[in-house]
Amino acid sequence: MNDMHAIPATAALAQPQPSSWRDWLSVYSVALGAFAFVTTEYLPVGVLPQIASHLGITEGVAGLMVSVPGMVAAVSAPAIMLGAGRMNRRHLLLLLTLLLVASNVVSALAPSLAVMLLGRGLLGVALGGFWAVAIAAAGRLVRESKAAKATALIFAGITLATVFGVPFGTFVSTLFSWRMSFAVTAALALLALIAQALTLPSLPSREGLQVRALVAFLSRSNARRSMLLLGTVVAAHFTAYTYIAPFLGHDAGFSASSITAILLGFGLVGMLANFAMAGSITTHLRASLGAVVVLMVIAQLLLPALQGFGVTLAVLAWGVAYGAIPLGVSSWMQLTSPYLPEASSAMLVTTFQVAIASGSLFGGLMVDHAGVSSALWLGAGIGVIGLAVMLSFGIGKAPIAEKLSR
Repeated sequence: MNDMHAIPATAALAQPQPSSWRDWLSVYSVALGAFAFVTTEYLPVGVLPQIASHLGITEGVAGLMVSVPGMVAAVSAPAIMLGAGRMNRRHLLLLLTLLLVASNVVSALAPSLAVMLLGRGLLGVALGGFWAVAIAAAGRLVRESKAAKATALIFAGITLATVFGVPFGTFVSTLFSWRMSFAVTAALALLALIAQALTLPSLPSREGLQVRALVAFLSRSNARRSMLLLGTVVAAHFTAYTYIAPFLGHDAGFSASSITAILLGFGLVGMLANFAMAGSITTHLRASLGAVVVLMVIAQLLLPALQGFGVTLAVLAWGVAYGAIPLGVSSWMQLTSPYLPEASSAMLVTTFQVAIASGSLFGGLMVDHAGVSSALWLGAGIGVIGLAVMLSFGIGKAPIAEKLSR
């Protein structure tokens, strides 16, 4: 890496020259890393029954593969933001992507649940740290006027993984085995690591997140309620979605190939909803977020009572709803503390990961003690709590941004 390609900390956002092709390659390498991270995080959802059967555990216990990385990431996100200090962000991103490779290798070779959870724990460490630094780094890789486009490319990697990650795991598992799903994802992560090593410039650290900023954020009532809203809405989804493959196979009677197609459809309509509702969420955040949460709750309540094509339609409706939820809750959190963006970002990642972990954990307990359909009912119940939290902010005509920033 030559010195001319390094980006000084004080001049990273003030490059007079146009962004070069190498700058954009570095952005794509981070986007590829984002794709690999999200694919790895969601991969067990599509192969849960196969892993549970092979490791001799219940499907509810297998849900720990989703819970554990969420728990670890919830801690590692603020910890890494606070503790990375003056470490060059290029080196930090490479280290975190290397951990992702190791996580997938350990998971692919895991002979027992304990080893599998070790691999998933490594993912959690890497996951929390990656989101803590990747988005901020994206804006430093190109000139200031192109920072938004660079960040959008990172989110495109996330969106594509949300669409293809779960059905990809199911598809590869159907052709070969669930171990091959992790092996292929390890290769994908290794490709991202090589691309980052070849293209990422030096990214000297700047002043990072301070403890006092977190304290200031958490001292505000609206911030705490917004975290509760985010947590309940995301937990409502993952309480049920973590066990969607067992539901479709055992309760609804779909074949493995049909499950792959349905999960792919879930992701595709979610991606379309994300783009289609972006404008609505920007201008009518409260109404838009409320509408999609209601749609998700209705779909979860109806699914156990439906059969055949009705199940497919309900899953697709759920996909439309969840496709807009991440954008909605992240926009809500950004409005909560516009003057504390780093603290808001850290708490967004932490709360999101806690919601994934707790949702999949409690959903697993329900699956093991009351059947797969009970996870859907629990998810719907948590979603109703989320709606109640949203209503606590009022339903008047005053812009929600004004209320959240108080």
